[in-house]
Amino acid sequence: MITIGSDIGGTFTDFVEVNEADGNVRVYKTLTTPDDPSRAIEEGVDALTAGRAGAAALDVMVHGTTLVINAVIERKGARTGLITTRGFRDVLEIGREKRFDAYDLQIEFPVPLVPRYLRMEVDERLHASGAVITPLDEDSVRRAVQALKDEGCESLAVCLLHAYRNPAHERRIREIAQAMMPGCPVSLSSDVLPEMKEYERTTTTAVNAYAKPVASRYLSRLQDRLRDRGFKGEMLMMMSSGGINSVDFAREFPVQIIESGPAAGTLGAAHFARLANLDKVLAFDMGGTTAKLALVEQGQATLTNDFEVAHVHRFKPGSGIPVRISVVDLIEIGAGGGSIARRTPVGTLQVGPQSASAVPGPACYGQGGMDPTVSDADLVLGYLDPSHFLGGRMALDQAAAERAIHAALAEPLGISVEEAAFGVHAIVNENMASAAKAYVSEKGENPKSCALVAFGGAGPVHACDLAARLGVRTVLIPPRAGVAAAFGMIVAPVMYAAVRSRRTLFKDLSAEKLDAVFAEMFEECRARLPGTVDPAQVAYEYSVDMRYLGQGYDVTAAFSRDGDHAAQLAAMRASFESTYRRLYGRIFTDLPLEVMNFRVTASAARHVASAASDAGRAKGDGKIGTRRAFCTRTRKWMEFAVHRRADVAPDLPFSGPAIVEENESTTVVPSGARIRVDTHGSLIVELSQ
Repeated sequence: MITIGSDIGGTFTDFVEVNEADGNVRVYKTLTTPDDPSRAIEEGVDALTAGRAGAAALDVMVHGTTLVINAVIERKGARTGLITTRGFRDVLEIGREKRFDAYDLQIEFPVPLVPRYLRMEVDERLHASGAVITPLDEDSVRRAVQALKDEGCESLAVCLLHAYRNPAHERRIREIAQAMMPGCPVSLSSDVLPEMKEYERTTTTAVNAYAKPVASRYLSRLQDRLRDRGFKGEMLMMMSSGGINSVDFAREFPVQIIESGPAAGTLGAAHFARLANLDKVLAFDMGGTTAKLALVEQGQATLTNDFEVAHVHRFKPGSGIPVRISVVDLIEIGAGGGSIARRTPVGTLQVGPQSASAVPGPACYGQGGMDPTVSDADLVLGYLDPSHFLGGRMALDQAAAERAIHAALAEPLGISVEEAAFGVHAIVNENMASAAKAYVSEKGENPKSCALVAFGGAGPVHACDLAARLGVRTVLIPPRAGVAAAFGMIVAPVMYAAVRSRRTLFKDLSAEKLDAVFAEMFEECRARLPGTVDPAQVAYEYSVDMRYLGQGYDVTAAFSRDGDHAAQLAAMRASFESTYRRLYGRIFTDLPLEVMNFRVTASAARHVASAASDAGRAKGDGKIGTRRAFCTRTRKWMEFAVHRRADVAPDLPFSGPAIVEENESTTVVPSGARIRVDTHGSLIVELSQ
């Protein structure tokens, strides 16, 4: 079986092809085509399958894209209407009535994706138990749909009060809307997020509806183009949860792919951390536009259901639009190879969050970009070989990089081009280190107890200096680190997660209630997994959201359904108390417990061969020469030994300063560090004190 993982990023589109029969791996990296992202996919597929049967040689393609999150951030989604219970028209603006910054007198909140004049109310009412209080007035539904049709809406979101307990009214509204607006997609909150919390359920459903026509058009166009190239295999989509599912599922629920690329990168890091027997790592993915950091323990990425997009104030929790889906828990920073450096009005250097992206790109790309970027600084500092970028397929213009840094930074600041370049490099690393320290400390961890797994096109260049700033001693660079996110898609399991809100006191949780709610979700999981999955290979994980009675926040507790009802309840309580104690330092044995949500995650591992590396065939240290570069540890220009990564033999250590090159990324190792390649092809760097 031949599988391709394809990851569209803000600057580059990455590909990994794995042949399961022999473990052979082929990779490709090309600039993203923002005007039509599918063009970059076509280029990559053509390049990887050249000389064979073309796309017809492929059995599976797993795809991840930034399309949905970009549509939301850039407000380029569909004209969307919202239908809700009378009295709840303004939920999107009222929100939680919380200020994310108590001292900001000019505080701004994200503008709702659906403006007020496109939000319609209908007459109906459900009790929290799902019982009908006021029957649905179908005439009010027809008036609402007609009004939205007259306003030119391309997509509809329906979110009725307590519809998570009884979806009948929402489903009837969909029937009426589809009869009056044929072809118009309708997103129901009872399908998108059958979970209590009115504001989050409404925002998540609105995001899904807003992105649905855009995602559907893109996926259809991509499938058509691949089909024209002879592709007859199965196409799967990377989900934000770290699993994959069918294209049809992604077309129906595009909100689930909103963070597909970052999730895949974390999975790739977790895979190589397991192979290297590293129990606790910080996954560090630095691409062309952003950097992502995620904590991975025991080879497993952490998931969260609290996620926000389109922040008004970058990195301030509460300043974005809540999207309550299962997503890999990570932090994203505006720090990538394309991050633009500028002189502030007070005469200091600022790097990011604005990016030069793929077009026009950094000045050194030679595509007309005039702003100095991190990649320009890295080139000037000697870290990148201008003739070896992307394996020599793309030459870098060092003179253009120097001109950009001189004009925008060095001359105004009265310093040399080299000093300005090091300033850019140091500031972006310190920005990432500060974000990493805050992120890890919020998890109750110390970064010094972690190893750093660095990947992405720019990640290995900055990894060692970032690690030194964090006090981390061990850095792991996976093989083909520049396309690790695409590899993460290949090793990702097929997955679907179901949830039901059934607010119940723990002491009242009978075997009948527990069996009924899990049976319902079990059937939903079976229906939503791709049809090609063997049911016998599916594993089910169970969890509940619990809290002490009277609290406002839940703790998710995983438990086993093995044993009788009493054993299951005991496992549930023990898991909750263990998690609660770890998070808050104590438990309350005298307070009653309350169960809010029940969850089931169905997953099936895909037995794809691991990425074979060239390390097993190498015999020496791969040294091909030296290059003058700036050492961040000694703060001096030094001669760095240059090694070709594919020619470095396993367990043959050598020392920094060194630059280790492969086609998709470059690893910079400072003076005093020790370097070796393990048997799985990962580069292990041990930094000196």
